[in-house]
Amino acid sequence: MATFGNLSDRLAETFKNLRTKGKLSAADVDGTVREIRRALLDADVALEVVKDFTGKVRERALGDEVSKALNPAQQVVQIVNDELITILGGQQRRLEFAKKPPTIIMLAGLQGAGKTTLAGKLAKWLAKDGHTPLLVAADLQRPNAVTQLEVVARQAGVAVYAPEPGNGVGDPVKVARDGVKYALQKVHDVVIVDTAGRLGVDAELMKQAANIRKAIDPDEVLFVIDAMIGQDAVATAKAFQDGVDFTGVVLTKLDGDARGGAALSVASLTGRPIMFASTGEGLDDFEPFHPDRMAGRILDLGDILTLIEQAQGAFDEDEARKVAEKFATDTFTLDDFLGQMQQLRNMGSIKKMMSMLPGAGAMKAQLENFDEREIVRTEAIIQSMTKLERTTPKLLNGSRRLRIAKGSGSSVTEVNQLVQRFEQAAKMMKTVAKGGMPNIPGMGPIPGAGYGGKPKVQQKKKGSKSGNPAKRAAENAALAAGVKPAGETASADAAGSGFGLGSGAQPGKGKAGGPTEEEMAALQKMLGR
Repeated sequence: MATFGNLSDRLAETFKNLRTKGKLSAADVDGTVREIRRALLDADVALEVVKDFTGKVRERALGDEVSKALNPAQQVVQIVNDELITILGGQQRRLEFAKKPPTIIMLAGLQGAGKTTLAGKLAKWLAKDGHTPLLVAADLQRPNAVTQLEVVARQAGVAVYAPEPGNGVGDPVKVARDGVKYALQKVHDVVIVDTAGRLGVDAELMKQAANIRKAIDPDEVLFVIDAMIGQDAVATAKAFQDGVDFTGVVLTKLDGDARGGAALSVASLTGRPIMFASTGEGLDDFEPFHPDRMAGRILDLGDILTLIEQAQGAFDEDEARKVAEKFATDTFTLDDFLGQMQQLRNMGSIKKMMSMLPGAGAMKAQLENFDEREIVRTEAIIQSMTKLERTTPKLLNGSRRLRIAKGSGSSVTEVNQLVQRFEQAAKMMKTVAKGGMPNIPGMGPIPGAGYGGKPKVQQKKKGSKSGNPAKRAAENAALAAGVKPAGETASADAAGSGFGLGSGAQPGKGKAGGPTEEEMAALQKMLGR
């Protein structure tokens, strides 16, 4: 996540220095805590939060849980992760819906924090869960705020109540009250009230917000705060807490390049949980806030759970089952490949998804250089093929590939690369479908992996390895007669004696480490002596 990029880099570098140490001294812990303190202060985290955080980390890092750990460095990372989760709110807090609809949600915050856009995002997110939200335009102060809310509502596919034109005209308290009545009449189960903001905290803003709250008695009051606000975040949050008393926090603009200290300060100092996060400009760039997952992103530990949830929302299970069957029966075509690419694109930004993988911080340069339009170019190449060519890629000779390249605005080389990638993907997935492990290009087969059958065990050729021809002939003859050669017997006995087994001559059988009398007699008989 871009907002925490610098903080993640600083913390990763700090922990990197610990991994070379088998045991941590008090000086090592103090040095680590010092670096963490600097990283948090540079990220604009409030001083009070930083002191409390580093104090707890130091206390736990000097305790028995680290000194007795097999890997002290990993244990320190775990401690920092636990404390980050704590200052981010501990557990996820969900919306509390009214027992008797409609559930009333009031949005409050400064002008420019993104309340109006967030109203549309929240409404669309609720609509996906089967709710019927209504947006109420109670921001009659900012120019064109009402028009913007109407546009956002249309994009989100939800209803809007906007009886006043705004631009300084109308009573916001009356609009909010009438909006709740309108929701009851039209059977909307959620009402989202967009209120006015100011460039800064002032008495008029707080009075208006407090009057709206008294008039509609909301079930949730969400304080919308810009994650790029910096050190002023805490003062602003406390002012709104005293004036309006919000029940939860929504962070916006987490895709920006600011330091992100607001997220680490507000929840801790106000005692109110962060409930949602806005991660982009699109209406789908919105997600519930999970403190544990956010801590994982900050420490570059990944956020696999969110990635899985996004995949489940974008991928069709029935379609995935059909594709799996096609892999198993070797009927996977370029049409199916195209469908998979389109479903992947529906999940959103590829960069954002890859950034949720553990260790993504080490791939920052590659992620920055990744071209999101590559999927669009791939779609264009496949769509330039005929139906027969998509189902039977073996028909793609030179002239056909030239035609496809011209039709898709690409080069023949790009067409060749796409066909090669498709064949590799189909081959790998076919192996997986049959229960084997894929042969990853450039890596070879994975050692120890099965491929649907038992590997053939090559029998070692039995025979003497002696360089003396006479001795070699004697030993080979002895093997043919079922008698172990003297050298082999000696080595076997030596091997046994190494573990305390067979370490001495058996009574009446010969000297230790040598052949028995029966073996010697048989050998002499074979040699004709």
